[in-house]
Amino acid sequence: MLRMLKKRQLHSGMIFLLIWLCHFIEDQKVQAGNCWLQQGTNGRCQFLYMPGMSREECCRSGRLGTSWTEEDVPNSTLFRWMIFNGGAPNCLPCKETCDNVDCGPGKKCKMNKRSKPRCVCAPDCSNVTWKVPVCGSDGKTYKDECALLKARCKGHPDLEVQYQGKCKKTCRDVLCPGSSTCVVDQTNNAYCVTCNRICPEVTSPEQYLCGNDGIIYASACHLRRATCLLGRSIGVAYEGKCIKAKSCDDIQCSAGKKCLWDARMSRGRCSLCDEVCPESRSDEAVCASDNTTYPSECAMKQAACSMGVLLEVKHSGSCNSITEDQEEEEEDEDQDYMAYFHLSSLLHG
Repeated sequence: MLRMLKKRQLHSGMIFLLIWLCHFIEDQKVQAGNCWLQQGTNGRCQFLYMPGMSREECCRSGRLGTSWTEEDVPNSTLFRWMIFNGGAPNCLPCKETCDNVDCGPGKKCKMNKRSKPRCVCAPDCSNVTWKVPVCGSDGKTYKDECALLKARCKGHPDLEVQYQGKCKKTCRDVLCPGSSTCVVDQTNNAYCVTCNRICPEVTSPEQYLCGNDGIIYASACHLRRATCLLGRSIGVAYEGKCIKAKSCDDIQCSAGKKCLWDARMSRGRCSLCDEVCPESRSDEAVCASDNTTYPSECAMKQAACSMGVLLEVKHSGSCNSITEDQEEEEEDEDQDYMAYFHLSSLLHG
């Protein structure tokens, strides 16, 4: 009788143990989900961070955007969700409020229209005293310095104020800060750059460069210095000393570049010709040196590469929209450019 009682107790204990194991395994299955870096606007989890992670482990960092899904699914399903469905369903964000959320410098947490916490750009503009337009280092005009700081926060960490006022196509009336100098680049945009007045001695003939002006420069440093003195971008025609070429057949370009012939100056220039142009906006049209209007500067370069001839931007906008002021500026630029030949001869002997 005692033996039968012990067998029943042992049987009951085995059943209890099996029930506990089932609950433990079920709990483990629920806890071992997938951790994601963010929840998209579609409500799905996006950018898988770590599979096989509990919600507690996933949300421990306190990072805004981190989300969790409890489904224990194979990698093929995860791949299908991410590629074809915009993310994983049943997404549970770790943060539901802005409590204890650190968004980092220049940002703050704010509840959006869907009552979700989001980090938004909110730079400290208390020191911005002048509410006037500024020209950014990306060549774009911002309504004031605070607007530029917001643009920097939204993905342009290197963006800086170049000078006060709207971005200009000439260095006239451009006041560069500190010791920087105004230079007009090859697309006729004015930039403030710091000029290096002293260049190291040339140690190798491989450092020689042929400038777009047909002048030999001892190194890239010497070319940049001449650019600063001129106040206009010179650019590199090709590596090595300039040669008296009759056509592009005489010029050897480095890998990935193609020679384009400048018929006006009887010179060749090596240019990159593998650029893929994005869809052009209406305000990107340019008038090229062949008096043809192209939808963008990129489209102009593509046309130049296909024809094997050098094309440069005369001015932005349609060739039919040129004004008398623009014509006068171009005449002044030609005179400045010719005057530089004499300056460059003194510099480079």
